Amino acid sequence: MRPIDLSAATWRKSSHSNSDGGECVEVSNDFAAVVPVRDSKDPHGPVLVFPAGGWSAFVTAVKDHQLPR
Repeated sequence: MRPIDLSAATWRKSSHSNSDGGECVEVSNDFAAVVPVRDSKDPHGPVLVFPAGGWSAFVTAVKDHQLPR
Protein backbone atom coordinates (compact mmCIF):
# COMPACT_ATOMS: atom_id res chain seq x y z
CA MET A 1 0.00 0.00 0.00
CA ARG A 2 1.41 3.39 -0.90
CA PRO A 3 1.48 6.20 1.68
CA ILE A 4 -1.52 8.50 1.93
CA ASP A 5 -0.94 12.26 1.90
CA LEU A 6 -2.72 13.49 5.03
CA SER A 7 -1.38 17.07 4.90
CA ALA A 8 -4.75 18.52 3.81
CA ALA A 9 -6.95 16.15 5.82
CA THR A 10 -9.80 17.65 7.82
CA TRP A 11 -9.95 16.05 11.26
CA ARG A 12 -12.98 15.81 13.53
CA LYS A 13 -13.56 14.57 17.04
CA SER A 14 -16.68 12.65 17.99
CA SER A 15 -19.30 14.62 19.86
CA HIS A 16 -19.09 11.80 22.43
CA SER A 17 -15.38 12.40 23.07
CA ASN A 18 -14.23 13.39 26.50
CA SER A 19 -14.41 17.20 26.54
CA ASP A 20 -11.85 17.62 29.36
CA GLY A 21 -8.90 16.44 27.26
CA GLY A 22 -9.08 12.75 28.06
CA GLU A 23 -8.72 9.85 25.65
CA CYS A 24 -10.03 11.10 22.32
CA VAL A 25 -9.53 10.08 18.73
CA GLU A 26 -9.97 12.13 15.62
CA VAL A 27 -10.97 10.80 12.22
CA SER A 28 -10.88 12.19 8.71
CA ASN A 29 -13.70 11.57 6.25
CA ASP A 30 -11.76 13.05 3.35
CA PHE A 31 -10.90 9.69 1.75
CA ALA A 32 -13.34 7.32 0.06
CA ALA A 33 -11.56 4.00 0.60
CA VAL A 34 -9.91 4.53 3.99
CA VAL A 35 -10.47 6.25 7.34
CA PRO A 36 -7.38 7.74 9.01
CA VAL A 37 -7.55 7.85 12.83
CA ARG A 38 -5.21 9.70 15.21
CA ASP A 39 -4.85 10.61 18.88
CA SER A 40 -6.23 14.12 19.39
CA LYS A 41 -3.58 14.81 22.04
CA ASP A 42 -0.79 14.03 19.53
CA PRO A 43 -1.94 15.48 16.19
CA HIS A 44 1.54 15.16 14.66
CA GLY A 45 1.99 11.60 15.90
CA PRO A 46 1.21 8.33 14.16
CA VAL A 47 -1.99 7.75 12.23
CA LEU A 48 -3.80 4.44 11.88
CA VAL A 49 -5.53 3.90 8.55
CA PHE A 50 -8.49 1.51 8.34
CA PRO A 51 -10.45 0.31 5.29
CA ALA A 52 -13.67 2.35 5.16
CA GLY A 53 -15.87 -0.74 5.39
CA GLY A 54 -14.02 -2.06 8.43
CA TRP A 55 -14.25 1.30 10.20
CA SER A 56 -17.97 1.52 9.43
CA ALA A 57 -18.53 -1.98 10.85
CA PHE A 58 -16.56 -1.07 13.99
CA VAL A 59 -18.56 2.13 14.58
CA THR A 60 -21.84 0.26 14.07
CA ALA A 61 -20.76 -2.43 16.57
CA VAL A 62 -19.84 0.25 19.15
CA LYS A 63 -23.16 2.05 18.70
CA ASP A 64 -25.08 -1.23 18.99
CA HIS A 65 -23.13 -2.33 22.10
CA GLN A 66 -21.95 -5.47 20.29
CA LEU A 67 -18.34 -5.42 21.51
CA PRO A 68 -17.24 -7.44 24.54
CA ARG A 69 -16.50 -5.45 27.67
